[in-house]
Amino acid sequence: MKVRRALARAYWAVSRWKYVSPATPPEGGGILIGAPHTSNWDFIIMLAITSQAGIAAKFLGKHTLFEGPLGPLMRALGGFPVDRRNPQGIVDDIVRRVQAGDRFYLVVTPEGTRSKGEYWKSGFYRIAMETGLPITLGYVDRPTRTVGLGLTFKPTGDVSADMDLVRAFYADKTGHTPSRRTEPRLRDEDADSVGDAESAPPTDPAG
Repeated sequence: MKVRRALARAYWAVSRWKYVSPATPPEGGGILIGAPHTSNWDFIIMLAITSQAGIAAKFLGKHTLFEGPLGPLMRALGGFPVDRRNPQGIVDDIVRRVQAGDRFYLVVTPEGTRSKGEYWKSGFYRIAMETGLPITLGYVDRPTRTVGLGLTFKPTGDVSADMDLVRAFYADKTGHTPSRRTEPRLRDEDADSVGDAESAPPTDPAG
């Protein structure tokens, strides 16, 4: 925690970004979304945000980053080594930790890539549903040069309705590099739409 605080203080001392956080997540633990995820700077910014908010957050890091000289630093910053070749295993591991009584805030960048994509990855949603942890939306907005933590909510299981909340929150937030922004949408939403359409009665062509 001391390492993170020192880095955060150094960052805010020289940063052109302004921390704005009208609300902080409740104590105990939760999922912290870092979005839009469009730059390598996003990782540093999220560490600075959580430190400024007084949150000892964890994050998921590629397991190879923990094997060399960077390993101790990554752990000191709150990193969990994970093998990204097995996404379901990552979700299961986090769920087991929480169910065993471990409480922490987990920073997740559900876009999964800094490039523009079609969908967000749904791991954060599954973790929240299976553990009961709330989701807090963190953001980076280039036009206003502001960053912070915003809406906190508990997912209901209605994926489209929950993601409508997420989309509304991020609608006016562009990220560090706006052209790389991915619209908040889960693949499950389109799958549900297809399923609903297939199960609906056929339309009467004469009607």
